[in-house]
Amino acid sequence: MHTLSVSALNEQIKHLLEESFSRVFVEGELSRITFHNSGHIYFTLKDKDSAISCVMFRGNASKLKFRLEEGQKVIIDGALTLYKPRGSYQINCFSIEPFGQGALALAYEQLKQKLSQQGYFSPERKKLLPKFPKKIALITSATGAALQDMLRVANARYRLLEIDIYDVLVQGDGAAFRVAEAIKKADMAGYDVIVVGRGGGSLEDLWAFNEESVADAIFYAKTPIVSAVGHEIDWLISDFVADLRAPTPSAAMEMILPDTNELHMTLDGISEQFEQLFNQKLHIKKQELEHLRSSFLQHSVERKIAQKQEEIQQLQKSLQQSIDFKIGSFEKMIQNIEERFPQAIDSKLSLAQNQLLQLQKMLESNHPKLKTKKGFAQISQDTKVIDIDDLSVGDIFEAQSDRVVIEAKVLNKRNI
Repeated sequence: MHTLSVSALNEQIKHLLEESFSRVFVEGELSRITFHNSGHIYFTLKDKDSAISCVMFRGNASKLKFRLEEGQKVIIDGALTLYKPRGSYQINCFSIEPFGQGALALAYEQLKQKLSQQGYFSPERKKLLPKFPKKIALITSATGAALQDMLRVANARYRLLEIDIYDVLVQGDGAAFRVAEAIKKADMAGYDVIVVGRGGGSLEDLWAFNEESVADAIFYAKTPIVSAVGHEIDWLISDFVADLRAPTPSAAMEMILPDTNELHMTLDGISEQFEQLFNQKLHIKKQELEHLRSSFLQHSVERKIAQKQEEIQQLQKSLQQSIDFKIGSFEKMIQNIEERFPQAIDSKLSLAQNQLLQLQKMLESNHPKLKTKKGFAQISQDTKVIDIDDLSVGDIFEAQSDRVVIEAKVLNKRNI
C-alpha cells in the first residue's frame, strides 16, 4: 500500500484545487469580517446552506472602492487555494463587487452616510462667502477646460480680483491626495474663497472628489470652499461638505463674484435714490430752518423792538390825529365864538344895561333918603338887607335911616 504524508496529501489537493478552480465567481453574503493590521481582510462567504472562508490580501484590498460590511451580498472574483498548515481551503479574492449595484455607487452611499452622521453636511457649520472677494484660489487642472471657463467668467464679471491657480490631478490614482493637499495649502494662504473644480466626466473620472481625504480637507478648512465639480446632475461628496455647491465651474464664478455691470447699475440706482433722499431731507431741513427763523424773528428782541416801534408809531399817528381833530374842533368853536361873540357881547351888554337900569330904579326907590316915612329904618345884617322877622334874640344888626346908621342887638323878640 502506498501511503502519503499529510503535507504531501495537502500539496496534491492544493495543486488540484488551484489548477481546477484558478478563476471562480462566487455569490454570497459576507460574515465574520476581520480587518487585520497587516492590511489583509479575512471573512466568510455564505448562503443559506453552507459557507466558505475567504481572504483578500493587502494589495487587492487597497483597491476596494467600498467598505465590506456584515450581511452585505457580494460577488467575488478569485481563485481557490489551500492553506497547507491547516489543510483548509479558501477563496483568494482578487476583487469584490456589491451584488445588484456598482462598487463605486455603494462606496459613495457608505461614505455619504458616514460623513452625514459625523456632521460634515450640517448647515450650521457652513461658512458665509464674502460679497466682494479680493483674492481667490482655483484648485483644478491647469490644462482643463474648466479653468479657462472660470477665468473667462471672472474676467467678464469682476476684474478687481486676484486669482491663484493650484494645478492638481483631478482624476486617476493619487488625484484625491493631490486635491486634499492643495486645499490644505491654500487654506493657510489667506484667501477669501477657495474653488475646487473640474469639468464633467464619468463617476470614475470624478471619483477623487468622493474620497474621504478630500472631504476631510474641506471640512477642516477655515476658508470658505466652493465645490464646482462636473455638471449640474453630478452630486459628489465634496458638494455636500463644501460651504457652497455650484452646478458647474463657470457657474461657481457667477455665484461667488459680483457682476460689474450690475454693480454699476446698482450704484447708479443707489446714487439716484441717495440724491432723492438728500433733496427730500434738505427740503425738510430748509422748511424747519425757515420755521425756526420765522419763530426766532417773531420772538427776537429786534422783532419786539420793531413791534413796539410800530405801536409807538401807531400811537403817535393816533395822537396826532386826535390832536388834529381837537384843534379842528377848537378852531370851529373859536370860529363860531368869533362869529357869535359880537352878538353875545351886545346881548350881554344890553341885558346888563337893562338890569343896571332896573337896579338903579330899585335903588332909587329904596334909598333911605327917598323915604319920608317917620319911624321906619332899613334892617341889614352883614351888609345884606333882611326882614326883621329873620332876626333872633342875640343877633347883632344895623338899622339905617336916610341920615344915620345904628348898630343894635336883639334883646327880646315877641310876635304881635
